[in-house]
Amino acid sequence: MTGDRPWRVRLTATAENDIRNILQWTHERFGVAQAQIYGEILTQAIQALTEGPHVMGSRRRDEIGEGLFTLHVSRGRRKGRHLVLYRVGDKGMSRMIEVLRLLHDSMDLVRHVFTATDNAAT
Repeated sequence: MTGDRPWRVRLTATAENDIRNILQWTHERFGVAQAQIYGEILTQAIQALTEGPHVMGSRRRDEIGEGLFTLHVSRGRRKGRHLVLYRVGDKGMSRMIEVLRLLHDSMDLVRHVFTATDNAAT
C-alpha cells in the first residue's frame, strides 16, 4: 500500500446478501470448513480494495457499465470462482470504493449489474 491513507470500502446490501448466499451454498455442498476458508478468501479480496481501485488483479469493465471494475477473489494460491464488482464512490465520497455485487465468474455480469447499480442508488 502507498503512504496515503487506505481507501474506505462499503458493501451494498445486495453485495452483503451475495456473500451470505455464496457461503450458504458453499456450506451446503462442501461443508463448514470449506465455507470458512472461502469466507476468508472473499474477505481478503474485499480488504485488498483498501489499497485503491487499481489493486493488482482489478480490471476496468466499461463494457459492463461505465466506471465499473471487477476483482477476481483468488488470493495467492487460494482459488475462487467469484468476482467483486465495484465502482469508485461518487457524490463527494473521496477515497471510497462501493462494492456492488459478488458474482460467480460464469454469470452474465451485464444482466446482474443493473440490479446492483439500481439498488446502490437507494
